[in-house]
Amino acid sequence: MTPKHALSRLVGKFASARAGWFTQLFIRWFIRTYKIDMSEAVHESPSAYKTFNDFFTRHLKPELRPLKAAEHQFAQPVDGAVSQLGDIEDGRIFQAKGHDYSLTELLGGDPRDAHPYKNGKFATIYLAPKDYHRIHMPCDGVLRKMVYVPGDLFSVNPLTAANVPNLFARNERVVAIFDGEFGKFAMVLVGATIVASIGTVWAGTVTPPTGKHIHSWDYPASGDQAIRLAKGEEMGHFKLGSTVVLTFPEDAIDFADSLDAGSVTRMGDILGERDD
Repeated sequence: MTPKHALSRLVGKFASARAGWFTQLFIRWFIRTYKIDMSEAVHESPSAYKTFNDFFTRHLKPELRPLKAAEHQFAQPVDGAVSQLGDIEDGRIFQAKGHDYSLTELLGGDPRDAHPYKNGKFATIYLAPKDYHRIHMPCDGVLRKMVYVPGDLFSVNPLTAANVPNLFARNERVVAIFDGEFGKFAMVLVGATIVASIGTVWAGTVTPPTGKHIHSWDYPASGDQAIRLAKGEEMGHFKLGSTVVLTFPEDAIDFADSLDAGSVTRMGDILGERDD
């Protein structure tokens, strides 16, 4: 019943505003409430951040998130926790007990975009408010397509994922499809209640403004205009928390044995290995 879009955009206006002492008060409250370790941030003092967005998208000290994934391994793209991961079964992705959803719907509705992953693998990673909110590449890739998909803004926490059908295929999202050495892979940046913005390094802020229609952009595979991103390189960000869904083709990745629903992730750690 809550007007989620209006509320999220209102919060977004505040988050981007230079509200002086009030911004500082709110940042300090947020740090205490969510027990954020500011010693990990490049700028440890809350007073270094003039807006809440500056604080929320803070950079971490690079030595604290080294790229541990070797050449034949995939890197964790974010700090967060695994919601689910495993096999995509005939174009359906597991969400929670009693719920799955359409891969095609998740990627924006074009069956051609979904086809490479029909029987592949997926990983869904939830970013809590306390987490670092920049998103990085799991492997080298060349961007081939971006899709903006309008939708709802339900919360994406574990409780909601267990109770709202088709959650990740219903919420507003930005889909990035890349060419990798093993074939195509997709990274889906899913919006949620209070998410003030989703952005990418190549397009800047993609939403807001929100829209009523799906929009897509194609990118060249080679040449000076091609967008190439290396493993571990930043590809996007959230302003306030959300979820990333990764999809890989069949026989591309074996997830690390230590990963399961609830596993904590740290950017640069090992997500899995090439399935050669």
